[in-house]
Amino acid sequence: MNDSAPLVFALNASRDFGQAVARQLGLKLAAHEEREFEDGEHKVRPLVNARNREVFVIHSLYADPEQTVNDKLCRLLFFIAALRDASASRITAVIPYLAYARKDKKSQTRDPVTTRYVAQLIETAGADRVVTLETHNLAAFQNAFRIPTDHLDSRLLFADHFAEMLKDRSKVTVVSPDLGGTKRADAFRETLQHRLQREVFSGFMEKTRALGVMTAGRIVGDLAGSTSIILDDLISTGGTIAKAARACKDSGALAVYVAATHGVFVGKAGDVLASDDIERIVVSNTIPPFRLPADLVAEKVTLLPAENLIAEAVRRISSGESIVELLEP
Repeated sequence: MNDSAPLVFALNASRDFGQAVARQLGLKLAAHEEREFEDGEHKVRPLVNARNREVFVIHSLYADPEQTVNDKLCRLLFFIAALRDASASRITAVIPYLAYARKDKKSQTRDPVTTRYVAQLIETAGADRVVTLETHNLAAFQNAFRIPTDHLDSRLLFADHFAEMLKDRSKVTVVSPDLGGTKRADAFRETLQHRLQREVFSGFMEKTRALGVMTAGRIVGDLAGSTSIILDDLISTGGTIAKAARACKDSGALAVYVAATHGVFVGKAGDVLASDDIERIVVSNTIPPFRLPADLVAEKVTLLPAENLIAEAVRRISSGESIVELLEP
């Protein structure tokens, strides 16, 4: 391996995604070991010399049938610390899906601000930089860390996909499922508008939420006769998305598509998202849709590859090039 090239690791739970990133970079994943012990403890260590090397660690923090979110977070922290002990010169944690990003403020008395706590853990373990894709609240993410961060957004992925699909549709509307997501939706709308070379309209769903339960919602915006794209950072149970799709149809939308960077798909998401109100669900491959029924995935889910974007960010960080230019339409 070329000593001037960075070392790119991917922990086992993110190995497939990591290999795809490494291929885009023209590299092989650096070797490491993960060992399980009978009592549930584990260890993880690099198997190559990391001394004075720039290192990228790819690891996505979502629960799967083998490991919980906390299992994955713990392994990431231990591996970063092991690399620091091994005298790596610079360690960048590449976390396509960052856990605990939704708990970014005190919504009730004595609430934890878990986003900040996770940031402190990653910093303390020894990371020099963090890269993530489409976090829930950009300001909270940036303010949580004291080390440099790079936030990649997925609007270019979605814009390229939908521009080709909707080039013959006369009216297109981008809808945010809540007021808080309007900046994200508007950035995507502008990029899509640039791709289509014509006006793309906007809307959002008003809603009230108490203890995590949405109790009401209506669409603000003119959706009559449009193809509507509901854009969000992630889909969890699918409840909010399903209500937004129904509201779009009630407001006169002819077809409703859903676009979300991270398909978490927990609980009864499969039943909820099977609704006839939703034409198709488009998500990136940061989280495989393993929780959804296979027939629903085949019928209604499109996976967009995010490894090209991640790989280009890694290349630019390593070479000192601009990340901002990577995200420009």
